[in-house]
Amino acid sequence: MRRLAVASAAAVGAALLVGLPASPAAAHGGLTYPATRTYACYVNGVENGAGGGLNPTNPACQNLLAENGNYPFYNWFGNLLSNAAGQHRSVVPDGNLCGPLATFSGARAARTDWPTTTLQAGSRITMQYNAWARHPGTWSQYVTKDGWNPNSPLKWSDLEPAPFNEVTNPPLREGGPQGAEYYWDATLPNKSGRHIIYSVWTRSDSPEAFYNCADVIFQGGTVNPTPTPTPTPTPTPTPTPTVTPTATPTPTATPTATATPTTAPGGCSVKFDTSNAWNSGFTGQVTVRNDGAAIPAWELRWTFTNGEKVTQAWSSTATQTGATVSAKGASWNTTLPAKGSVQFGFNGSGAPKTPSAVTLNGASCTLS
Repeated sequence: MRRLAVASAAAVGAALLVGLPASPAAAHGGLTYPATRTYACYVNGVENGAGGGLNPTNPACQNLLAENGNYPFYNWFGNLLSNAAGQHRSVVPDGNLCGPLATFSGARAARTDWPTTTLQAGSRITMQYNAWARHPGTWSQYVTKDGWNPNSPLKWSDLEPAPFNEVTNPPLREGGPQGAEYYWDATLPNKSGRHIIYSVWTRSDSPEAFYNCADVIFQGGTVNPTPTPTPTPTPTPTPTPTVTPTATPTPTATPTATATPTTAPGGCSVKFDTSNAWNSGFTGQVTVRNDGAAIPAWELRWTFTNGEKVTQAWSSTATQTGATVSAKGASWNTTLPAKGSVQFGFNGSGAPKTPSAVTLNGASCTLS
């Protein structure tokens, strides 16, 4: 299960071959994990299209299509400048970091509904960068500062001054979501909430450089001291008098749990595709089919059966406690339509096996 959403790597790869313009730009690669904006939108568009066509459901991706047409989708790996010569801050003006060229101008849009990848702050992950064409060079990964405003165009001053990760000539492997890929381990910064990971690939054999904006949600970070005041106003007296009576109505709230399963009265089926696996991990692609009424806030839960661990997720917010995983909709796909489906993906460690106890908002689902 590896990719942004529903389509299998083979299906998306086929769509790329079908939909790619006859003379693509000098395009050579891009982040697939965490997913750069253009790759996330490409996957979203192809998954919901037909015959290689594009039909993005994410609003930011729809805006990208409206502004730039299909070019940044089928050339998602070509967000570059051919004459950067390492002078990135000089040749890429503030506001254009996510799309230095006019053909990618829609990727610059300052908005909070871009597809995101959920990451654990401070954890160690494997960065995955598609090698559409192979070149030597250095990859530098920056992250936005605390307090960065996602509703303002991204500026160089919004980034932490030094990259949190940098690698030169990383190894290559086959079997990425779009074929061959560069990969390397990186320790994530201690951030919390929404941020951008900004990746710059500086080629050492030419003046060309590539620019990727990956929208991420960091979980578990302890950056802001704001939580400290929060416990302070918690008066011990307040719970003492009122908590006892409150506990009595709590049983009455039990029907709420009953109401949860009724969100999928028509049944549900789930497909886990873990065919893209390697010796130390795998990519999971999950398709959730809802045969009942629309579910405004879906949550899929399952239990791993072979010690697997979710390391990264996209098109959903995934958390894991023990062997149990909970995946909820991202900001742009929280509603699971009636008689419809939703797709998301994740990377995992270990050898994947068929999960158990699969439920959608509390209702048991069949595995397809």
